[in-house]
Amino acid sequence: MTMPRRRPGRPRRDETRPTREVVLTAAAALFAQRGFDAVGLREVAAAAGVDVATVAHHTGTKAQLYDACFARVFEAEREVLTAAAENARAALTEGPQAALRALHDLVDVFVDFLEDRPETTALWLRRWLEPQRHADLDERYAAPLYRLVAELLDAAAASGALVEPTPHVTVRALVWAVHGHVVALAAGGGSPARQRREFRLFVHRLLDGLYGPARP
Repeated sequence: MTMPRRRPGRPRRDETRPTREVVLTAAAALFAQRGFDAVGLREVAAAAGVDVATVAHHTGTKAQLYDACFARVFEAEREVLTAAAENARAALTEGPQAALRALHDLVDVFVDFLEDRPETTALWLRRWLEPQRHADLDERYAAPLYRLVAELLDAAAASGALVEPTPHVTVRALVWAVHGHVVALAAGGGSPARQRREFRLFVHRLLDGLYGPARP
């Protein structure tokens, strides 16, 4: 049987991954680079190596595709942060030093996640350039993770492991600091390994300043 020819210049789809995953990867990269309005479904299709009908079949309208990109990031981030938060909760019964070390670990997990997936930061920053548009994405895909960590800090304060009067402010400040770090890494201008090491030391010092130095 003769196989249909691929059109000249059309990228070959990655046959090792499901089509939906290939489409979402291509779409997330384009949305992160240029924002919602500047990206068309035909561009997504071309980047994914499929036709427009295939994109629509797997993700629906452009708005649904945009939503799916954030949902995909959210699920991956929720998985790693939930596990780290559970470990931190377990440490609350062991006293302030153990709780603070667990918070160090939790922040390290978040930093690792965004360093390994810088397109996540780019995607959110594009979204936040237009704060009045697509605001529902924040409630579905950012607020639950903010609440996860804020509730952990509340529990730590209730247990006496630390003093934290405004956990929502602390969480938001840390999130923005990590996103800024990822942007700085992407911009270059220094040793990435050194920047990563120095940023982790900075965040640990920040937590120590907020909640008291951890002792071995």
